[in-house]
Amino acid sequence: MIKLTVMYPNSPNTVFDKDYYINQHSNLLKDLLGEAIISSDINLGLSGASPEQTAPYVVIANLVFTSQEAFQNSFVPMAEKILADLPNFTNTQPVVQISEVV
Repeated sequence: MIKLTVMYPNSPNTVFDKDYYINQHSNLLKDLLGEAIISSDINLGLSGASPEQTAPYVVIANLVFTSQEAFQNSFVPMAEKILADLPNFTNTQPVVQISEVV
């Protein structure tokens, strides 16, 4: 299995509409990528290593797929629609990592 992790960096100028992300963008992903997604989760940043530190990421999202091929076959044809939705909820560029789940 592989995991797509999308991390939205936190900074003083970051704008992020968590409600839109949870209720609109995540549903868009489910609609466009469908059964290719095995599981997903959304993590809302609370703090850094200690409570007084700002969280380095506003949101971290994970999508799990059976394989890199399954991810590519579902995501690539829909990438333009998915990426076009980003300005609807944030002004920051996400950091993306694809990992093998062991």
